[in-house]
Amino acid sequence: MKETVIKIAGKSRVIAAVALLLLAAATPALAQKNKDKKKQQEQTESSSDAKTMPPMNDTQAVDLAIGQSLGYWQIGDVESLHKYYAEDVVVVTGDWSPPIIGWDNYVKAYQVQRARVTGGRMDRTNTYIKVDGNSAWATYQFYYVTSVDGKASESRGHTTIILNKRGDRWVIVLNHSSIVDSTLASPVPAADSPKPVRP
Repeated sequence: MKETVIKIAGKSRVIAAVALLLLAAATPALAQKNKDKKKQQEQTESSSDAKTMPPMNDTQAVDLAIGQSLGYWQIGDVESLHKYYAEDVVVVTGDWSPPIIGWDNYVKAYQVQRARVTGGRMDRTNTYIKVDGNSAWATYQFYYVTSVDGKASESRGHTTIILNKRGDRWVIVLNHSSIVDSTLASPVPAADSPKPVRP
């Protein structure tokens, strides 16, 4: 009888050892399965959240277009910036320069200015947006700090833009900025520029 008990005990130890090995091997697989299941659940929840989010209204879409265009303008990403500007855009800058007509002309002027600028940050405040069908206008104040030709520059002003909805995107067709306070002097007008009328 003693031998039977020893045999059973020995077999029990082997069975226990095998069970522990199987459990040890199964634990990481079970953890991975739970991790995969949790990841799948999170993906399902995030995709269902995206489906349940209400679409943006036109005012929100215009505000987003303005914000994104200013972001691309600040970092110098012309290709991404182009998505927010019409081919026939008119840009009026804050200095005494003639209006810039057309995207290609605007890009040239922007790149000349950008070559002189290092860093920079533009803050937009007090934005007001009015949407009427496929047209919208927005006005906001800006504060721009940068380094131009190695010298600190600070500008404050107002911008008014007109946008048109073309397809499913809002694009800028007129961008008019006025600088009301700047640490840089305005450029001297070209000889053939019309002279300002003084009262």
